[in-house]
Amino acid sequence: MPQCWIGIDVSKKRLDGYIRPTNIAVSYANQPDEIAQLVERIKTESPELVVLEATGGLHLSAASAIGSAGIAVAIVNPRQVRDFAKAAGKLAKTDAIDAQVLAHFAEVMQPPVRPLLNEQMQQLKDLVARRHQLVEMMTAEKNRLSGMSQVVKEDIEENIKWLQKRIKQVEQRLQELVEQIESLKQQNRILQSVPGIGPAVASTLLAGLPELGQLSHKQISALVGVAPLNHDSGQKRGKRSIWGGRAAVRSLLYMAVVVGIRFNPVIKAFYERLRKAGKIAKVALTACMHKLLIILNAMIKHKTLWQPGAEG
Repeated sequence: MPQCWIGIDVSKKRLDGYIRPTNIAVSYANQPDEIAQLVERIKTESPELVVLEATGGLHLSAASAIGSAGIAVAIVNPRQVRDFAKAAGKLAKTDAIDAQVLAHFAEVMQPPVRPLLNEQMQQLKDLVARRHQLVEMMTAEKNRLSGMSQVVKEDIEENIKWLQKRIKQVEQRLQELVEQIESLKQQNRILQSVPGIGPAVASTLLAGLPELGQLSHKQISALVGVAPLNHDSGQKRGKRSIWGGRAAVRSLLYMAVVVGIRFNPVIKAFYERLRKAGKIAKVALTACMHKLLIILNAMIKHKTLWQPGAEG
């Protein structure tokens, strides 16, 4: 049987698939009985790879069913796919076209197949996302306090107190869940042994970066988006910058570094050395994020706690 690749565009109601190179389009409802039909249809093709975009959780049921059937499935970043579509001259956008693009992306780029999250890990990821949402809501409420009349201020302050309570409850559930997942208990202990990393940062790393300790320092840096990228052309040498990656993980690493330049001797010394060398604060902080991530990756890989004076 000739090789084939399948792309599936996911929406709340539909799953639009496209099979290359036979150019067959299929469509099913995004609900359990029709997902099962989709899986059976995919089995008849014996594809090399099925690709879906990460779509805010809408893809999870289909991806899990496909993976459980022993079919190679990859979940990809939507921005990568759109950039690929533009490069291929596919500027129009419909569900059917998106499925074609995903199938083409699967064939040309052959993105890596990574293990799908089990139920507990998905719960952990959802709780981390929920905590982030609550923190954003609390920040928005605090920003609204300025210039408001007293009666509105009292209402906002009451809501802030409620949000603070909910955040603590979610954080407690996160810690309880981490303790229930045997594979994460040791990793959590290792991460929190590092000055500047508390429960919130540790749980975000555990949920949002399960590859930690399994990749090289270059691979993990690129995955998170803290590896400086060149912007050179001919004789021109542009400034290096970071791009892409996992924004949620990166934002928590930033917070860890901000705390770390006060309390973590390694990060503090590195930051001060960069600033004395003339680096602006933003560049120095980004470099510290990169260094901290490399240290964490090595610690998880070798299952070692933080050592005072460790250089990673």
